[in-house]
Amino acid sequence: MNQQVIVIGGGPAGLMAAEVLAAAGVAVQVHDAMPSVGRKFLLAGKGGLNLTHGEPFEAFAARYGARRAQIEPLLQAFGPTQLRAWAQGLGVDTFVGSSGRVFPVDMKAAPLLRAWLHRLRAAGVQFHMRHRWTGWDADGALRFDTPQGARAVRADAVVLALGGASWARLGSDGAWAPLLQARGVALAPLQPANCGFDVRGGWSEHFASRFAGQPFKSVAIHVAPAQGEPFHRKGEFVATASGVEGSLVYAASALLRDEIMRSGSASFTLDLLPDRTPERVLAEVAHPRGSRSLSSHLKSRLGLDGIKMALLHELCGKDVLADAAKLAAAIKALPITLAAVRPIDEAISSAGGVPFEALDEGLMLKQLPGVFCAGEMLDWEAPTGGYLLTACMASGRRAAEGVLRWRDAAGQDRRIGRQPS
Repeated sequence: MNQQVIVIGGGPAGLMAAEVLAAAGVAVQVHDAMPSVGRKFLLAGKGGLNLTHGEPFEAFAARYGARRAQIEPLLQAFGPTQLRAWAQGLGVDTFVGSSGRVFPVDMKAAPLLRAWLHRLRAAGVQFHMRHRWTGWDADGALRFDTPQGARAVRADAVVLALGGASWARLGSDGAWAPLLQARGVALAPLQPANCGFDVRGGWSEHFASRFAGQPFKSVAIHVAPAQGEPFHRKGEFVATASGVEGSLVYAASALLRDEIMRSGSASFTLDLLPDRTPERVLAEVAHPRGSRSLSSHLKSRLGLDGIKMALLHELCGKDVLADAAKLAAAIKALPITLAAVRPIDEAISSAGGVPFEALDEGLMLKQLPGVFCAGEMLDWEAPTGGYLLTACMASGRRAAEGVLRWRDAAGQDRRIGRQPS
């Protein structure tokens, strides 16, 4: 006899769970609080949908840091190679860009999502939009607020794929956290990941008004935290009105965020010319400049101008700017101190949530049999570059497989949400 499984959350993790369950002949109902599914997925695809990354698997798995041990088995079953094959099965060819990131050939998210939803509906998956989950009633039924009023729905199992707590306007608002805590599930605090920061003291009005929104290109940052491995990488990031954000900052954001939480501030050094040796930079800075201004001299000798030159004036005192050795050292390692993490709703993603220790191997909550969790609501984080989406989809598959195994287990009491005695 078909069983009904409810998936709550219509993002990549929830849709992937629905696909696996429907393929196994399970009746699947997807509920989502938003008017349509995949809203964050579509927004992420506006600049070109970054599906995954083409680097070797060992390097790929290492991007998950402290949670690698828990995420790697999911990726071994459904990693970058399998994701690309899955997309091709939907009629979407992919390619590896110069950065190693993998994109659909047409660089768009909407065609892939349309093809995916068509396949899910053809498999019998039913969608219920504007259904906000509000917990369980006294009899264990799932409660939803809907346009038609409160509704209680019974299911044989439920997959929670409710996202993290960033981009609330797209549905990821973390409102599920107190619902699980009320049922005795201990959660790791939700916090920003792949996020921006405010610099200590803020930028001057001159710098903020002229350079907010402009990128630092071809630079490198180095982070030496009090705890954890040092970080050094070349790339680019953007100045904001109050600080910094962008891909290079995001890559180091976990280290910087944790350092701010420990000590109240965090610092990194910025190499404005990572392709020049310190010796070469010193030689060019010390070269006689005659009547030329310092700005003209550095532009002529080193190509330093625009936002890079402005940052030197912003952060270096007159004594540094007047001393060739000190200025050359600043160009290669300019200290930037951060005072605060930007709000979680501005972050690309979030960390914290349901710890893996609260789950079995099938991602079922030990505290609540029949309740499975997937996606960003799990306590893990990864940098941008396709790592977030790949792990979300892999966790959706694992949760669905967990549902199927639990459903078939002999002698199982399958009233979902029933807490063990």
